[in-house]
Formats: sequence, C-alpha cells, structure tokens
Amino acid sequence: MNGKADPRTAGERTTSRARLDRGRGALGPALELVHTGRAPTRAVLTAELGVTRATAGAVAAELEALGLIRVDARPGSAAGSQGRPSHRLAVAEDGPVALAAQIHADGFRAALVGLGGRIVATAPGCETVDADPAKVLGSVVEAGAELLRTTGRRCVGAGLAVPSAVAEPAGLALNPLHLAWPVGAPVREIFAECVRAAGIGGPAFAGNDVNLAALAEHRHGAGRGARDLLCVATGHRGVGGALVLDGRLHTGSSGLALEVGHLTVNPEGRPCHCGSRGCLDVEADPLALLVEAGREPGPEVSLLQQANDLLRTQYGDPAVRRAAEALIDRLGLGLAGLVNILNPDRIILGGLHRTLLDADPGRLRAVVADRSLWGQSGGVPILPCTLDHNSLVGAAELAWQPVLDDPLGALSGT
Repeated sequence: MNGKADPRTAGERTTSRARLDRGRGALGPALELVHTGRAPTRAVLTAELGVTRATAGAVAAELEALGLIRVDARPGSAAGSQGRPSHRLAVAEDGPVALAAQIHADGFRAALVGLGGRIVATAPGCETVDADPAKVLGSVVEAGAELLRTTGRRCVGAGLAVPSAVAEPAGLALNPLHLAWPVGAPVREIFAECVRAAGIGGPAFAGNDVNLAALAEHRHGAGRGARDLLCVATGHRGVGGALVLDGRLHTGSSGLALEVGHLTVNPEGRPCHCGSRGCLDVEADPLALLVEAGREPGPEVSLLQQANDLLRTQYGDPAVRRAAEALIDRLGLGLAGLVNILNPDRIILGGLHRTLLDADPGRLRAVVADRSLWGQSGGVPILPCTLDHNSLVGAAELAWQPVLDDPLGALSGT
C-alpha cells in the first residue's frame, strides 16, 4: 500500500455522484411512482422516468438512503418484462409518517400514515365534537402526538380532513353545517397552531373530507388509473363530491368546486341547510334513509353505521327496500347530471352510497345511463371506494405532497 487512492474507486465515486446529480430532479417523480405502486421494480422506474438504468439506480439508492423506500437486491421480474430481472422497490415500512386527522359530525380520529397510503397507527376516535374548533383540533392533535411518542416515528407534517368546503388561500371552513362550528372558522391556521404547540415538525394542511377521500382513492384505491375521476360520498351527514383531473384535485379558483350536495334532486323534498329544498345533501344521506324507512335514529352509534346496518341486515324488509330505491333514484339523478357536465371516465362512491351500490348495483347504473347523455352511449363505470378511512389517508397525502415534490428539500427541515 502506498497510501494513494485507487483511481478506479475515485472514478467510480465521481461517476456515481454525476449520475445522482443528473437524477436529482427525478427524486420526486421517482418517489411518487413507488408511493402509488406504479414502479414496483427498478426496470419499471427506469422506463417511467425515461433515464438510464444507472441513473435510476442512483435515484433509488438516494431515496433508500433518505429512509423513504426499500430496494430489494434479490431480483424480481416485473410482469411482462424481458431480459435480466430487476431489483424490487417498495416504500420503507419503518420510514417517516404523516399525522392525519379527520373531523366529522359524530367525532374525530387521528392516525399516522406512511408512504403508500399505509395506516401505521390510529388513536381511538372521540364521539362528540365541541362547538369550539380550537378545542376539537387541540384534542385530535394531542391524540396524534401521543401516537408519535409511542411509535417513535419521524413526522413529515400533518393534514386535516373536515366536512366542509375549505376556502383557499386562507383555509377557512365555509360551511361546517353539521358541526355547529362558526362559518368561516380558520381551521388550517388553528390546526397549524395546535401542531406547532404539540412540538410536531413539518407543515400543516387542511381540506374537504370528500376531496381528500378522492385523492386517496385515486392514488391507492378504486380510482387508480382513472384520468377524470368523479367521487361522490355520504359519510355521517350530508353528501360531498370531488373531481381528480390528471392526478390532481380540481378545487376551482378558491377551493370551492364540486359542492354536489346542493344539486336539487327532489324539488318538493326536504328543506336543506343551505336554504334550498330537495338537495342531494338531505335526500341521499344516512338520516334520509332512516327517515324514509320509518326508523327512528338512535344515539348508540353513528347515523352512518345505523344506515349501513339497516341496508345490510334488513334489505328484505319492504319499507327498507323502498327507502333504498328512493335514495338510489335520487343519487342516480344527481350522478347523471354530473356525468353530463363533467364526462368522467370513472365514478367511485363512498360511505352510504357504496352500500347502496352494493345493495342494488343494476338499479343505480340503469338510472345514470337512462338520465345521462354519455351514459347512454356506453356507460361510465361506477365502482365502490375500496380504502378504509380514505379521508384520513387523503389528509396524509396533503402532508406527504411536499416530500413527493422535493424529497431532499422537505426532509431537511423535519
């Protein structure tokens, strides 16, 4: 040994650094491909990024060094691939997490969500929601902070899902109709203050719960692969809608697009909280089903669970069947109007609407096809949402987005 560096080793390091420098701009796109399951191997990643195999390898190695993905050196062939098998890629199971919080009419829940939309841990949900948003958000953030302390996970940020349109850029909850919160409550600012006070690092975000459910389903569930995805769902109260275009939520000029709950589907129907009558919001939600079926809502469990249980266990009861058919027809009428306007390539349904679809898929699809111009020419696939807690997963997607955009930059500050 003469103490001199091996020129080949030095050259290899220089080449590796050059490849990584060229591929650094591909770190975000590469992470999103693995995050959404579209790049299960390094060969697929290479093809999707349009880079050399060596550059893709350097990018994957950097993401692994950041603790975001795992590269399995044991070869595994991608479906349909030819030639030498490629290394397999997966999100790091023990990697960072995002804190996700969801508020709804019957309570709240906190969770930690990793890359890939994996729920790592959840806190027991509260069953009452105070009229003061600061108290509620403080409680749900503290539940999330306890999860972080227990698991010891690194947190990249926090996301909040609320049953209200959230106006941008201020992050105001404009119509928290079923929460008794003040109109225009600055939920994002309050949430961010609670996150900071709890000592949780990373940025904080807030969005409408159905918007976030649609985002989660598009990336990890029933909406994967759709270009123009329409999501309509009813949770604990009311009806919401969302549209994902080319992988991004369409929220309109100020975050208020797709307020589908206030489409009129029964002109002589129930008064709506918005001041109109017969809106989808009050004609096709859990309370509407219970009332239509002549069932008195009880306090023991949520309205959503009561309505779902009624459909699943008593659908043979004529009164329950008639009520379900009435809601299906109203929902179908609303969906048909949306199909005529938006021309989506897929519709997914969540909450009670998913259960209605399961109960009588033929009736709902027939109503939409009969009432919509494009439905008559071939039909739009109508599918149930497939993710449990999709609004929570979507809230986490908000917090993960800066990491997906710039992994190095985002993680340097957490």
